[in-house]
Amino acid sequence: MKTIEYKGQHYPAFQAEGNAAQYILPFALKVCKGRGVDIGCAKPEWAFPGALLVDPAINGLHSTGFPMRDLDYVFSSHCLEHVPCWVDSLNYWQEALRAGGTLFLYLPHYSQEYWRPWNNRKHRHFLTPELLFDFLNDKGWRNIFTTGPDLNNSFAVMAEKGPQ
Repeated sequence: MKTIEYKGQHYPAFQAEGNAAQYILPFALKVCKGRGVDIGCAKPEWAFPGALLVDPAINGLHSTGFPMRDLDYVFSSHCLEHVPCWVDSLNYWQEALRAGGTLFLYLPHYSQEYWRPWNNRKHRHFLTPELLFDFLNDKGWRNIFTTGPDLNNSFAVMAEKGPQ
């Protein structure tokens, strides 16, 4: 297996290739159905199948500026750590979803040292499953599920928008 080295630690080389969503896609396909968006996919070929794309590099749309409403799902992979204010983004995404809609996040895990904001200046925040669980719970989301780190040193969070 090819690896990359960062500060004496070895990580699978595929972690530096982009398209992290491919590692969580089988699970996301089970819960993200209907009309939804993929926020921050970076390249159209990396997008969630059938999703409307929200990415400034592709179509000029931003995480808090897309006009869609009453969505069935919001899918986002390795994006939330890049936005100026993750709280504003999640609040906006919650507004964009219909009651009962699904939020599906896939994010870098702390176990990958290079992804920490002080090592990777593209990352503005470091989020954890516990932090996101607490935030979503406080905002009225239901059926919140989180995972620990996977082989891509990433974690997932799924939640259902509660009634308004």
